[in-house]
Amino acid sequence: MPIILAIESSCDDTSAAICKDGKILSNLIATQKVHEEFGGVVPELASRAHIQKIVPVVDTAIKQAGIQLTEVDAIAFTQAPGLIGSLLVGAQFAKSLATSLDKPLIAVHHMQAHVLANLIDDPAPSFPFLCLTVSGGHTQIVRCNSPYEMEVLGETIDDAAGEAFDKSAKLLGIPYPGGPLVDKYAQAGDPHKFKFPEPNIPGLNFSFSGLKTSILYFLQQQKQANENFVAENLPDVCASIQHRIVSILLRKLKKAVDETGIREVCIAGGVSANSGLRNTLQEYAAKYGWKSYIPAFQYCTDNAGMIAISAYYKFLQNDFEDLQTTPSARAEW
Repeated sequence: MPIILAIESSCDDTSAAICKDGKILSNLIATQKVHEEFGGVVPELASRAHIQKIVPVVDTAIKQAGIQLTEVDAIAFTQAPGLIGSLLVGAQFAKSLATSLDKPLIAVHHMQAHVLANLIDDPAPSFPFLCLTVSGGHTQIVRCNSPYEMEVLGETIDDAAGEAFDKSAKLLGIPYPGGPLVDKYAQAGDPHKFKFPEPNIPGLNFSFSGLKTSILYFLQQQKQANENFVAENLPDVCASIQHRIVSILLRKLKKAVDETGIREVCIAGGVSANSGLRNTLQEYAAKYGWKSYIPAFQYCTDNAGMIAISAYYKFLQNDFEDLQTTPSARAEW
């Protein structure tokens, strides 16, 4: 029953987790509040915050798991993709720890880890399954044939869905991070009050740049006619924006199901915490006979638990890295 210590530091969350025989014993996430005043993540500040937080986060994860550091059988870290400065902090810490303990090192692909987060809790999907992975930087439909074999069937050709949420929030004057607040306001609004266009993108790819532009022009026109438009209609505007983003995502996912015949369907990534997306996935599943799976909230956003479960399957394959491995801002599948 291997015990794995996993570290996630790809963006602005410092996280550590302990996994024993495929079960997550602890999953600590330290968020960085320093970016709120800038309206987005500042890479240099993120790197510095990781340096400050990584030791206490790892120490707390070990204590909460009820183990000793010497019991760990391998050290895992996020190798790519992400902010290079943030990735370097986690990678160098993991290498140092692996060297000092004389334990193997496991490098994990961040986006593949999001997909495998669906395997953490029961019930888990059966292979093969489809996963709609939606975050601030990525939007993808992935076919997962096994923990070791995944294929991207479609992805965004410009902006990600999470970025569409955050940029829309900024246009509405909602503070960063805006995506969760759009979701909060949307729950009190009418999703059909305002109509936004749906792009006609061939295949299984996505595009959100046109939607962002249409929202910008819509708000400009409405505020010219009524300077209090946003304040008077915030829940309805948020609900309408969220409805369109979710409809773009789910219609492409349905197309993927129809084309592949795979009816085991998951979502993953930070935007999978969005209530509109979670509820609509369940509605589609009931309507079209899918089996749907959604990770627990703590495994939706960036977290070390998903790095740990990915590392567990790599451990079973003896898929280890030497100390020459380097992090990368980009990653191939």
